[in-house]
Amino acid sequence: MSRTRLTVLGATGSIGVSTLDVVARHPDRYEVVALSGNSRVANLLEQCLRHRPRYAVVGHERDVAGLTASLRGAGVDTEVLAGPPALEYVAALPEVDAVMAAIVGAAGLQPTLAAVRAGKRVLLANKEALVMAGALFMAEVRAHGATLLPIDSEHNAVFQSLPADYAGDPARAGVSRILLTASGGPFRTASLERLKSVTPDEACAHPNWSMGRKISVDSATMMNKGLEVIEAHWLFNVAPEQIEVVVHPQSVIHSLVQYVDGSVLAELGNPDMRTPIAHALAWPERIAAGVGPLDLPAIAQLHFEKPDFDRFPCLALAYRALRAGGNAPTVLNAANEIAVEAFLAGRLPFPAIAAVIAATLDAVPAGAVADLPAILAADAQARAVAAELAAGWRR
Repeated sequence: MSRTRLTVLGATGSIGVSTLDVVARHPDRYEVVALSGNSRVANLLEQCLRHRPRYAVVGHERDVAGLTASLRGAGVDTEVLAGPPALEYVAALPEVDAVMAAIVGAAGLQPTLAAVRAGKRVLLANKEALVMAGALFMAEVRAHGATLLPIDSEHNAVFQSLPADYAGDPARAGVSRILLTASGGPFRTASLERLKSVTPDEACAHPNWSMGRKISVDSATMMNKGLEVIEAHWLFNVAPEQIEVVVHPQSVIHSLVQYVDGSVLAELGNPDMRTPIAHALAWPERIAAGVGPLDLPAIAQLHFEKPDFDRFPCLALAYRALRAGGNAPTVLNAANEIAVEAFLAGRLPFPAIAAVIAATLDAVPAGAVADLPAILAADAQARAVAAELAAGWRR
């Protein structure tokens, strides 16, 4: 059996690290061709020493010489490249079979599109690609014959719970609703008064999942779930009113699909991203992920509740943007990235994240996004507006 040749975009982040962990368990099945690591050069060096890819991509030209020297000194002849064009290059390499798209945020859109346009098997962990450019992205998938497999645990669970021949037609498949589960994050039971004093470290202390700081804050505000609602709309071609969020603190049921006959299918497992990663890497086969078996008697109870939109206004804003369509999801995502960055830097209080996003949605004119330049223009305008709002915020 020939090995699957893999590019990992965002290799030094939590998804990238988990991907390489799964890959290392199956050296007979996978070969790493390219890794990217932006500014975590020391981490990228360690990964290159272990996996010996043909290419490594860093975010800045200034890091190329140092990483190259370190690799040559260790007898590794990996070619080091830099910048966004290099990301697109390694995403579209002819010798690559599959691309793990795990760059966080808007920065992942264009290299992920490059992989799609090259007709790759795309393992999509970068939800922002669909949030910003859903219609364009899915049209490119169809036009270039790419295979799109979701990595987010929720969407991977939905994928596994849908019929094998599901072709984006929920009515034909008898699907009535998609239920995305959410842990509720660290502030599920916190009072609104308590949220005013939340620190970045508190917001990043997720009770169940190990994630980067930006995604952890998104989970704490439930914007992460809002972005997933938008992503689910594009992945599965379901209307906003067919997507429901259910708070499930144990994070054991990763999502559910309800059918018109009353049946509900769910995917369960321990909260470990290696499970959906292994599923997508080997699909339609199954491989070991290094994840322990689920012990239901030990869990004893599974709890569910409706989300509190007063405590989590970001979730309501995501539904608002999805229903508005056009550039609204792009604006939502851009404003969120700016607001979260300001919060993590100590310049913005936690509740103001949602306020900045709402004000940006109000300020940026609604419009169509027919092509990538229009999407990037809306993104840039929203970032400028959100940055001005965040800078002028009075604590």
